[in-house]
Order: sequence, then C-alpha cells, then structure tokens
Amino acid sequence: MSSSPVKQTAITSYPKFIGRALWLATEGSFAFYAWMTVLTAVFLVGANAWANQVAGGMITTNMTDHVSWGLYIANFTFCVGLAAGGVMMVIPAYLYDDEEMHKVVIIGEAVAIAAIVMCTLSVVVDLGRPDRFWHLIPGIGKFNWPMSMLTWDVIVLNGYLLINLHVVGYLLYMRYLGRKPNVWWYLPFVFLSIFWAISIHTVTAFLYCGLGGRPFWNSALLAPRFLASAFVSGPAFIILVMRVLRVTTGYAAPTGPARTLIQIIRVAMTINLLMLVSEIFTVLYTGSAHAAPLNYLFFGDHGKNGLVPWIWTAIGMNLVGTALFFTPAALERSHVRILACLLVIVGIWIEKGMGLIVPGFIPSTLHEIVEYSPSLLEWKVVAGIWGLGLIILTLSLKLIVNVFTDRMHTDEPAT
Repeated sequence: MSSSPVKQTAITSYPKFIGRALWLATEGSFAFYAWMTVLTAVFLVGANAWANQVAGGMITTNMTDHVSWGLYIANFTFCVGLAAGGVMMVIPAYLYDDEEMHKVVIIGEAVAIAAIVMCTLSVVVDLGRPDRFWHLIPGIGKFNWPMSMLTWDVIVLNGYLLINLHVVGYLLYMRYLGRKPNVWWYLPFVFLSIFWAISIHTVTAFLYCGLGGRPFWNSALLAPRFLASAFVSGPAFIILVMRVLRVTTGYAAPTGPARTLIQIIRVAMTINLLMLVSEIFTVLYTGSAHAAPLNYLFFGDHGKNGLVPWIWTAIGMNLVGTALFFTPAALERSHVRILACLLVIVGIWIEKGMGLIVPGFIPSTLHEIVEYSPSLLEWKVVAGIWGLGLIILTLSLKLIVNVFTDRMHTDEPAT
C-alpha cells in the first residue's frame, strides 16, 4: 500500500528543509560573521583549556579533595535553571491560551535546548576521566536506577532535551510546509515539557539536599528556591534574546509576552528573596548544623573570606534588579528593563553557583577551612561552554527567524 500524497510530500520536502536550514544558518551579514567568529574563538580557547585539564588531570584546577565541586558544577546548576525557566513561556501560551505568547514560545524552547547542552558539557568537564562517561549509559554501564539521584538527573535532563528538540523541529517544519501542525504530534509533548521543566530543577536540588554529609544543602527550601530563581533567570534571559532579535534582525515580538514575563519575574524574585531571608534567619538565629558554612559565606571565618564579596555582590544585584523590575519603565522597551535583566541573571548565577556549591564544602567534614577560587583554566573552560551554547542558540534563532519570516522559501530553485 503506497503512502498518501501529503505524507510523500512531507518526506520529500524534508531534505530540502534541512539543506535550506544549513545554508541560511551559515549565511549572514558582516556583524553575524564577526559574532560567530568571536564565539568560535572563545569555544576553541575553552576546548584547549579542557584538553590541558584532561592531559594534566584535575590538579590543573583549583579544586581539591576538600572542595571537589567548583565553578563547573556552579555553572551546571545555573544552566539547569535557565533551561527550566523556558517553561514560563509555555505555561501562559498553552495553559492560558495567550495568543501573543504562542508567537514567541519557540524562542524559550530554543533557549532551553542551548542551556541543556551547556548543562551536559559542564558535567563532562567536571569528570576527571570523561572517557568513563559510558558508565552512565543504560544497558552499557551500571545505571543504578532508581536509587541514585544522579541517575534521575541524567534521565530528566536528556529527556527534556529530546522533548524540546521534537517540539521545535516539528513546529518549524510544519511552518516551512505551510501546514497547520497536528496537535497530537506536539501538544502532548508541550504539556509534558511543563512537568519535565519543573522536574529537572527539582531533581537537581534533591541531588544536593540528599547529601547528608553536607548540612549546608540539607534544607527543604532548596528545591523551591531553585524553582523560584529559575523563573527569574529564564524569563530575564528570554527578554534579552527577544531584544537582540528585534535589534539585529528586525523580528519584533509583540509587547505582551515581555510584559507577562516581567510580571512572572516580579513574583518569582520576591518569593526567592523571601525564602533566602527565611533561610538565613532560621540558620543564624537558631545556630543550626549548617550555621558555619553560612557564617563563612556571608561574614568569613578566622580571616578566610573568599566568598564574602561574591555573595554580597549577588544580593546587591538581585535587590537592585528586583527594584528596577517594579518600576513602570521595566514594562517598556527601555534600558531599565535590559539593566534589570542583566543584574538578576548575574546575581542568580552567583547565588546559585559560587554562593551555593562552594560553601557546601566549607568547612570540610574535618572542620577545616580550605578556600577555593576558580583558576584561569576553569574560567576558560566555562567561557568555552558558553561560547558553544551561544553558537547553538544563535543558529537556532536564525533558523526560527528564517522560517517565521518565510525566508526559507525565498530564492529557492524552481522544481
């Protein structure tokens, strides 16, 4: 029995779609080539630094037996939140049927894809022997499911990546064909992505707070704080992306989605700060088991205060950014909105990274204070990860703009 003409057309058009996408992804203005050259150079510097790390061992970093998780896992934690924050466009678009949000929800999913890739790379570079990564592959290595929280993290992160790849790819291909998408091919995956986005950051939080030997992380508020901060950094990053698209490509998103995201940021950031204050008061006032790491983080201990500037910078940025988001100017396409987004993104990166991962190891289980500061090599590796992540995001956004502006069909050879 032969396939239907519609199905045959879709199959035969797929190679043409891929070919056009690859061609247009590598074609652009001088500014585009300059941007991609810079990102490629940054990525190559990071790749070279990681190669030196693999050759010389983890001793080339500033991590030690006392502080075994540093900048890499800090960046991993932030990127998980960045990926989870993309769901803040999916919820109003599909649960509340926001028509304007429907037009730009795919941008949030593209951000999630790039963020998940950066998550994976952040874990890979933290492995002393990356060639042993196969131990985490089901059927080949010892997956240790369902007891290991690390196993759950591998499942939810890769599952979220596959869901977003399917949704983005299917919607773009249907748009290219000029057809209305079949809801059964994407809508169930959209609703699944809402649950999955929450799960990736919840499981990541459980990975930390389930470690009984690290009392700084043993807090029931850790998962809610992770989600609240993710619903700030994710929408803020998406707002920046939409502004860059409008300035560089002329592809202007409606004003409604950005306003909705700002309202979400206002609520989520207020909740995040409230939970932070509650945690600080509970720990310091009662003198609980993880008062020592918190004291070291905020005030230093016995002359050791390496993280004090980090955390107070983060708190200052978060407070100023939150205040700016509550100003009327934040609802307009203004510099105030951009500044507020940058402040909360950097502030949350520090708070969830250097302000959360590192103090979990200080003091050590032997009550020693061994400080940690990222080495130049570690900064290069993380910069390389972001370079590759931004390359993926740039190409994804370029494809999205080309499809939604119908440029994919422009100058196509006649058939």
